[in-house]
Amino acid sequence: MHALQDSVLLYPVYALLFADAGLTTAEISSLFAIWSVVSFVCEIPSGALADAWSRKRLYALGEVISAAGWAIWLIRPDFVGFAAGFALWGLGGAFASGSLEALVYDNLGDSTAYTRVMGRARMASMLAMLAATLLATPVLLAGGYVLVGAISIATVTAGGLLALRLPSSATDESGTDESGTDHENARNADEAGGYLSVLRAGLRSVTGSTRVLRLLAVAMAVPGFSALDEYLPLLAREMGAPTPAVPPLFALTALAMAAGSGLADRLPPDSPRPLTGALALAAALLAAGSLVPHPAGMVPVSVAFGLLQFAMVHAEARLQDAITGPARATALSVAGFGAEVAAVILYAAFGLPVALPLLCALMAVPLALTALLAFQR
Repeated sequence: MHALQDSVLLYPVYALLFADAGLTTAEISSLFAIWSVVSFVCEIPSGALADAWSRKRLYALGEVISAAGWAIWLIRPDFVGFAAGFALWGLGGAFASGSLEALVYDNLGDSTAYTRVMGRARMASMLAMLAATLLATPVLLAGGYVLVGAISIATVTAGGLLALRLPSSATDESGTDESGTDHENARNADEAGGYLSVLRAGLRSVTGSTRVLRLLAVAMAVPGFSALDEYLPLLAREMGAPTPAVPPLFALTALAMAAGSGLADRLPPDSPRPLTGALALAAALLAAGSLVPHPAGMVPVSVAFGLLQFAMVHAEARLQDAITGPARATALSVAGFGAEVAAVILYAAFGLPVALPLLCALMAVPLALTALLAFQR
């Protein structure tokens, strides 16, 4: 899901809202399924819509739609209301995914500047998520779910409206950019075929060469591994941490992730070595830390997640540099779609009857293979 939407007060407690409304675990799981299906179905078509219409306007619309979904939860706190809210959240998240990143890259024009700006933005997002986690409980005690929801709705709506004040790129305004004849020809095709032409152009831009496909695969896989953070509280407890000690250990991971994002611009993204090295080291630390039968094992695991965040920014920047043509948001939505598929595969793997620490350690194997995939001569 989109980072801003994960940084609101509602995010850490919405599962409690469902449980307190009387929903069973099976019903809550079905809500997550609705969320995922809507996101999957809308991800790539919404990217093409961003390219054909306006990236910043679609991003703003996505934030407002997500906020509307949460409002439905407060108005009708039952299964039907929650399902409708999740459908809107999935749609809003799909609208936001890829739109902002494409707009930022078009305005900056190169991967080095993009790495610096997006790395710092994601560091701020991680710190905001940590703050939201710490503030959710006192706000919940003060005003219940209604206050938590109202603040979350206001925050995301304001963020969406502020996005309208972002500078527009040439592509966002006219469907063209400064890259030359290829983009002008693509624009002429778009005018003839409209939305479907933009969609085809975006898909061609990420399937046109082996190099781009390799970068796309890495940009899909790396965010998928970040879904492991859902299991970190359980892993900490398996390591022997008492329940009151779990939140501080999770906070350590959040700080490491913020540091990884913030330091992403310290090494150039135009070389595959920083990306490959970060993924390889993350794999080693994840395997070693997960198998430590003591809460101290969370330290190397946290560092591994920081390296994953570093790698995520670099993988995305390298893919951005490789994309040609005006359908950038469409291409990035393909990467977003693949990342969600990778996360679902990871969730399925964690349903196997294997001890959690061993499962986490085994995730180092595909992570190391991703490091090999990221390396290009």
